[in-house]
Amino acid sequence: MRISGGIAKGRRVGLRKAFAKKGEEDELRPTSAKVRQAIFNILGDRIIDAEFLDLYAGTGAVGIEALSRGAGKVFFVDDNSLRISTIKELIEKFDFKDRAKIVKDRASNFIKKTNVLFDITFVDPPYASKELDMILPLIDSKSILVDNGIVIAEHSSKKKLPSEIGSLRLIKTYKYGDTTLTLYRKER
Repeated sequence: MRISGGIAKGRRVGLRKAFAKKGEEDELRPTSAKVRQAIFNILGDRIIDAEFLDLYAGTGAVGIEALSRGAGKVFFVDDNSLRISTIKELIEKFDFKDRAKIVKDRASNFIKKTNVLFDITFVDPPYASKELDMILPLIDSKSILVDNGIVIAEHSSKKKLPSEIGSLRLIKTYKYGDTTLTLYRKER
């Protein structure tokens, strides 16, 4: 995989060890270059200086792309030690250490403990898991987004998400084959 835009454009991301898994629900399915590019086309200039949360970070490609495109700070959260190690290596390789925070924890635990407010949260749990149904309401109830903050959920195109989750309002859904991006905005 390669970064598709920004100061690290064209550089390779991803190492084999990131694909280690704990079980069926932990299968790594990296966000394709086409979908990553779509995410940042959707976000546009909103990414500049944004506090960005990459939940279920996997290889870290989406968060690294956010840093490459000008995010102020990116928090990478994953509970797999090998993936965390891979992300740390890539952050050092790309010289993004001062703008990255890497956290080994379950997404739900991180959300419950954090006191950071995010402009953009990217959520990409394993498609086979029930994590998305749990994590989106938790993001809302723990108020980790700024007013008008964005949540982008990547999920199977077979799954339809609700139009409202507390203060989160569905803005638009984008379909790319088997993958769908659902965009929510936090209303005041």
